[in-house]
Amino acid sequence: MLLVTGGAGFIGSNIVAALNDAGRADVVVCDLLGDAGKWRNLAKRQLADIVPPAELMSWLNGRKCEAVIHMGAISETTATDGDLVIETNFRFSMRLLDWCTAHAVPFIYASSAATYGNGDQGFDDDPAALTTLRPMNLYGWSKHLFDMGVIARAARGDKLPPQWAGLKFFNVFGPNEYHKGTMMSVLARRFDDIKSGRVVELFKSHRDGIADGDQRRDFIYVDDVVRVTMWLLATPSVSGLFNVGTGKARSFRDLMLSAYAALNAPPNIRYIDMPLSIRDAYQYFTQSEVDRLQRAGYNGGFTPLEEAVGHYVQNYLDSADRYR
Repeated sequence: MLLVTGGAGFIGSNIVAALNDAGRADVVVCDLLGDAGKWRNLAKRQLADIVPPAELMSWLNGRKCEAVIHMGAISETTATDGDLVIETNFRFSMRLLDWCTAHAVPFIYASSAATYGNGDQGFDDDPAALTTLRPMNLYGWSKHLFDMGVIARAARGDKLPPQWAGLKFFNVFGPNEYHKGTMMSVLARRFDDIKSGRVVELFKSHRDGIADGDQRRDFIYVDDVVRVTMWLLATPSVSGLFNVGTGKARSFRDLMLSAYAALNAPPNIRYIDMPLSIRDAYQYFTQSEVDRLQRAGYNGGFTPLEEAVGHYVQNYLDSADRYR
């Protein structure tokens, strides 16, 4: 049995799909389906069970598990309920870590590039740099708190699962993100406008030397995230904290132009003032350092932005069935 928490969510459901494609039908999903259509992310999947998070720890009693892939979290960067976020993202994660440690089960979990805050300290995934990071939102802090807890145990030589890996995801986009509302990628949010020919609005730059729409992110296609996860499952000797991004920052303008190109449509972009409420804290650049992942042995590469956007648009966003 393989357990995927958050398995009905964006990244989790893509991992479940890859496991099914690899012939694994003994996949258990831990998640809440709610009423936002998340069930559609699993509609094509074969599952052994779907377990609500509140029941998981008791459900695990006496069961054998090959690995836990922990993608479940409150991932909204605008979340404000500190008690709920810490209970969900930190304390529940600690309980799962303890269970995996006690039962010698590999544990692969989702961290986030949000742990890097405004980026002033760089984007180095060396554990020695953790204490210098200052996340800018509650979500990022909750993920950072868990990262520090795991790394502290490793530094002390405390017992840990036979394999543990924290994945600091950068700006992931791809199929099955449609339930995320404002947390969807800007490509998914704006695709219907692009397709219909309506104007697409991007932010103006409010910094000298940076053009409008040239704010940059490390956009990574979800297929690449899944490939890293599957490689870790197949490589139990590798443990650690790793960035998962392409290592190449691209602009929001590049992202939109790639979508227009995939549709063979003329661009229709307008630049608008960034709201004052976010202007001072807005990140203009994120770019992962992926050297540690590559030194650990990962050589699967990363999909170039234009190719990734083309695949997403032509196989999902511009299809009658957008789900993987």
